[in-house]
Amino acid sequence: MRERWSRLRRARMRVAAVVAVAGLLLAGAVTAPPASAAVPGWLSTSGSTIVTSTGAPYTIKAVAWFGMETSNCAPHGLWSISLDEGLTSIAAMGFTTLRLPFSNECLAAPQSTSINAAANPGLAGLTPLRLLDTVIARAKAHGLSVILDRHRPDSGAQSQLWYTSQYSEKRWIDDWTMLAGRYKDDPTVIGVDLHNEPHGPACWNCGDPARDWRAAATRAGNAVLAVNPRLLIIVEGVEQQNDGTSTWWGGGLKDVRSAPVTLSVKNRVVYSPHDYPVSVYAQKWFSDPRYPANLAALWDANWGYLAKENIAPVLLGEFGTKLETASDRAWLAALVDYIAQRKISYAYWSFNPNSGDTGGLVADDWRTLQTAKLTALKPILTPVPQPTPPATPKPTATPKPTVTPKPTATPKATATATPKPTATATPKPTATPKPTATATPTPKPPAGSAPAVVATWIPQSAWGEGYVSELTVTATTAVAGWTVSWESPGATAVTNAWGMTCALRSSTVTCRGEGWAGPLASGQTVRVGLQMAATAAPAAPRLSVSAK
Repeated sequence: MRERWSRLRRARMRVAAVVAVAGLLLAGAVTAPPASAAVPGWLSTSGSTIVTSTGAPYTIKAVAWFGMETSNCAPHGLWSISLDEGLTSIAAMGFTTLRLPFSNECLAAPQSTSINAAANPGLAGLTPLRLLDTVIARAKAHGLSVILDRHRPDSGAQSQLWYTSQYSEKRWIDDWTMLAGRYKDDPTVIGVDLHNEPHGPACWNCGDPARDWRAAATRAGNAVLAVNPRLLIIVEGVEQQNDGTSTWWGGGLKDVRSAPVTLSVKNRVVYSPHDYPVSVYAQKWFSDPRYPANLAALWDANWGYLAKENIAPVLLGEFGTKLETASDRAWLAALVDYIAQRKISYAYWSFNPNSGDTGGLVADDWRTLQTAKLTALKPILTPVPQPTPPATPKPTATPKPTVTPKPTATPKATATATPKPTATATPKPTATPKPTATATPTPKPPAGSAPAVVATWIPQSAWGEGYVSELTVTATTAVAGWTVSWESPGATAVTNAWGMTCALRSSTVTCRGEGWAGPLASGQTVRVGLQMAATAAPAAPRLSVSAK
């Protein structure tokens, strides 16, 4: 009986994924994929082109599904959807590759959290490393390749350099060689992104062993290739370039012209800048009166020349937007046109809807497609043949659902800017319908006393033993910090929180902004959240907000 129920459930999940893409297929934003697909196998480079083993040109079309770099140590959203449902959606959109961020901390962690075991039988009990094995195997079943992205050393925040006081260069390289050996015979894993977004003191070919990212990438790249010489070695840029110009974290590759990364195995290096719109940070070029016509020359100077002059392949490793402003729409249109004309590989940020800067390609339910974004990406998205993947083997027992979300920030930022804030997860336990979200704004203050901070309550889910809620917090003027409190009858403990530190006293919950969500600039909005153990969930509590 249980086996029959599992088959029916998997069938329903596959139907749900098909229904989710149906509207977009009808709209013409993507085309229905053919019946079969396969990963391309090992890749190499020839000039500025990535090629297959037969020498055919190949463009990597990737999307990031983050979470394994956070304290969850699992792809986000598995509290709502199955792994196969997410991968089905990604392949149907037309992506060929999954960029999978991870942290060194998670590689050694004993367990992951926030996986709904009913939707993902067998996954909740796995170590993060075994979970990584499963994600790669399922990606292959869906015709998707994988790029492993060392996004952070620990799961708390992005680091400027490839090492920290807690995670040494040796640990960084040892973990990379371990992964290279683990997937040595699996061409699903086509490349390794050595370190996400070097910035701050990171330099290119400056000769200082403690800061020289080019030299470090050479050491790590050679170590990886000594274990598996068939992998692509993906090297990001730096923020501060040698001519004094600055750009996005990981975005500057101008100095590759005079000092390329040269590895022991030829034809393996792919350079990978990141680029974002003004909504992420107001770089000076966004105020140029020629904008957006000035962008192509800027990209050519910083990294596009590598492709234009047939020097080396470029994989635009991150780009994304909420697509809410005319400026962002102009930026994305120009970038998509640039990618298409130069046949550049790319990895969109992100599939996840809970990226604070960009949102995702699906809505908060992790199923509804963001059709405007996919339509904007249509010139570079071509659906590929997709197999009907075999069912994930059913475990002998269904583990108890795990609902312990603790999402963290995914910083993306810029030259001199505060790091890109936030990826805030939205867990949703099974068995209890998600309540209708009713925003509860902070009560209006008396006339003439405009509040420095305004908060809005956004309920996410509730069940018999607890609830999850998020809040948006907006500063009307710059503040050094903020606190919000509310009454929560029946609450017994704060299970988790992200973007704030929370405490329960009697029935009052008090939360203080922390880390990336603490100090706020004028007009800045952050989205934070918590999980409570409680016998009841407040539907629309009165929020008391203060600032300092």
